[in-house]
Amino acid sequence: MKAPAFWYRPPGLQARALQPLGALYAAATARRVARPPEIRPEIPVICIGNLNAGGTGKTPTTIHLAEKLTRSGAQPHIVTRGYGGTLDGPVQVDPSAHTADQTGDEPLLLAAFAPTWVAKDRAAGARAAAAAGATVLLLDDGFQNPAVAKDLSIITVDAAKGFGNGLCLPAGPLREPVEAGLRRADLLLSIGSDPAQQAFSESWTIPLPHLTAELKPLLTGMPWQGLPVLAFAGIGHPEKFFATLRQTGANLIHGEPLADHQALTEPLMARLLSDAKRLNAQLVTTEKDAVRLPDNLRAQVLTLPVRLAIKDPEPLDIALKKLDL
Repeated sequence: MKAPAFWYRPPGLQARALQPLGALYAAATARRVARPPEIRPEIPVICIGNLNAGGTGKTPTTIHLAEKLTRSGAQPHIVTRGYGGTLDGPVQVDPSAHTADQTGDEPLLLAAFAPTWVAKDRAAGARAAAAAGATVLLLDDGFQNPAVAKDLSIITVDAAKGFGNGLCLPAGPLREPVEAGLRRADLLLSIGSDPAQQAFSESWTIPLPHLTAELKPLLTGMPWQGLPVLAFAGIGHPEKFFATLRQTGANLIHGEPLADHQALTEPLMARLLSDAKRLNAQLVTTEKDAVRLPDNLRAQVLTLPVRLAIKDPEPLDIALKKLDL
């Protein structure tokens, strides 16, 4: 579902009319997060969550942490719900055997960086990962899920969109009020350009350590400069991917925004391939979308990977050090 435009404007008639429902949603979330955890693992648990519904950069943040922890000698395992997949789990993702239909697209991508578990029951997933040898758990999402006790909670937010109009669903984009959510978190990570970061900092009071970061293209030797491309992206904010492509010097002839997690059906891909051929352009997509491509099309679509670049990682390093990994 595409987010309504009024979520990201000062509250008007639509938002005000829905505000009573938003208050009920906030109250339900407050009751849920107040429940005691089902499990308190004997290993550290790091939650990468958000306050907004939709994409805020949790997946690249989880990848960044998995790589950082692995370099330090830890053995991180990722536990994720597997949004859009059919498997209930807990099951360890095997990219050679599982499909995006089974696990969801993000777990297939995450499994390239650390052992990844799909588990609709997060407590069961945490138990399975710990039993399999994890020395630290990365909870992908689940900030509003109390099942697993958390030792470090990191909130990600898109700096350009911020917390929208500051209201809860369906009046705004929030899963819970900003003040309540940030009070339970340990770090806030805003992702975006310098101008977006400046505007975000001026718009919101941040009562906890605040990290800033950008998503940077991973340079793989691909000569993007001047390459005519037709890009498609089924992520939270496709325009961010298109902007990244322009930064590489690629000639973005057309950007096709898809819904988050949208299925890459045969008719859709046939149309995109036809459009690319007509425009004499190369099809390009995101890493997350690439795992949903049919096998017979993978050779025809380029992928532009991006990685999280944190400006000043010291607050994160201090928080990780306290976990005594």
